[in-house]
Amino acid sequence: MALFFFLGIWLSCFLLLFLWNQHRGRMKLPPGPTPLPIVGNILQVGVKNISKSMNMLAEKYGPVFTVYLGLKPTVVLHGYEVLKETLIDRGDEFSDKMQSSLLSRISQGLGIVFSNGETWKQTRRFSLMVLRSMGMGKKTIEDRIREEVIYLLDALRKTNGTPCDPSFLLACVPCNVISAVIFQHRFDYNDETFIGFMKNFHRKIEILASPWAQLCNAYPILYYLPGIHNSVLKEVTEQKKFILMEINRHQKSLNLSNPQDFIDYFLIKMEKEKHNEKSEFTMDNLVVTIGDLFGAGTETTSSTMKYGLLLLLKYPEVAAKIQEEIARVIGRHRSPCMQDRSNMPYTDAVLHEIQRYIDFVPIPLPRKTTQDVEFRGYHIPKGTSVMACLTSVLHDDKEFPNPEKFDPGHFLDEKGNFKKSDYFVAFSAGRRACIGEGLARMEMFLILTNILQHFTLKPLVNPEDIDITPVNPGLLSVPPPFELCFIPV
Repeated sequence: MALFFFLGIWLSCFLLLFLWNQHRGRMKLPPGPTPLPIVGNILQVGVKNISKSMNMLAEKYGPVFTVYLGLKPTVVLHGYEVLKETLIDRGDEFSDKMQSSLLSRISQGLGIVFSNGETWKQTRRFSLMVLRSMGMGKKTIEDRIREEVIYLLDALRKTNGTPCDPSFLLACVPCNVISAVIFQHRFDYNDETFIGFMKNFHRKIEILASPWAQLCNAYPILYYLPGIHNSVLKEVTEQKKFILMEINRHQKSLNLSNPQDFIDYFLIKMEKEKHNEKSEFTMDNLVVTIGDLFGAGTETTSSTMKYGLLLLLKYPEVAAKIQEEIARVIGRHRSPCMQDRSNMPYTDAVLHEIQRYIDFVPIPLPRKTTQDVEFRGYHIPKGTSVMACLTSVLHDDKEFPNPEKFDPGHFLDEKGNFKKSDYFVAFSAGRRACIGEGLARMEMFLILTNILQHFTLKPLVNPEDIDITPVNPGLLSVPPPFELCFIPV
């Protein structure tokens, strides 16, 4: 009996101390809903649609507010002006990444996406230098994409106009393009190793997009419980085996004076710094960096294109207008090239509207402050989690009237010319913006124009019956499963 009495007193003291600390901290941080002990604001933040929850909280507390995901506070940034001030104007102060997500725990502070400090600076700088030297954003990488699109068109022709799920084939193009940069070779679409690698990637994305994974990100203690998050570890292990196999092949044929691809450049850098005990260029960092490049360079583009095809099935008049522009600018007997884009404002507008509308990454995984920050009258301590709501910018109703409607006119002026918008943050913004943005833009333009130059998209149901609602709109806005027919024109 006495044991329960003392335990009750201890728990009461703990709760009082917790509430006092929370109140003291909230006096300095931006306002927000009152958190409950231990669980924080879990009742106000729905994991099935975090972005929607944040929009509702922003209406009440303003563009900068605080929520507690568990015991620790997260400062939420909502709206264009706030995101510009923090991520762009004061990017250095908000450039670190939190290490609480499942992927960041797996990366162990290495690579490009989840690293911080010198590891991030050196790995990112080196990767950008190598990618540019290999033609990223130049004519040479465009040639790689156009070559890979030819394989895609051949594969689509082999479907003979029968219903098919486009997921795998759409992913093959960006995956093989980045593979050529990293490994110096592409994979045949029937290659069993390649198919396994692609399935591995897809399973990982499905898990990471689930509400459970988002709950684990908010409450890391859940990682120690049984759940689907544990299967990600298995997928990552298989992915590492695939990458290490390629690295081993490169080590055997490495020519220190004549690097052929990203792995060669990295191995040479490792050799040069082998006596530097603090070098960031290690085998572990190489494996994680390759995984980051594949993840950033494959899934975003392929899922965006898949969602784009679904939208064109839903709105066939948009696809017809793109085909009219293709016929007028390119014709039937020449393959599209990047020079065509400046003469195809409607197609360019559609591609931007697809990315704006689907909002593929509504809320990127949280960053954290690199130092104590004074912002809009609030004090944000060093190491505080910061969440940027990209949806609040991409769906801003002043910049994009009727933002919930798919309308290419959002990126066209009254004369039908393409209209740029500072609110287009589909690739995030600031120092942590996607380093593959230029590559992704090229891939999406060349994939879409080539497909619509050679095929008409035929849905299996009436357009008005097509559901374009994303599956589990949380960490990622993944399109629902669907099939279509590619009818040769």
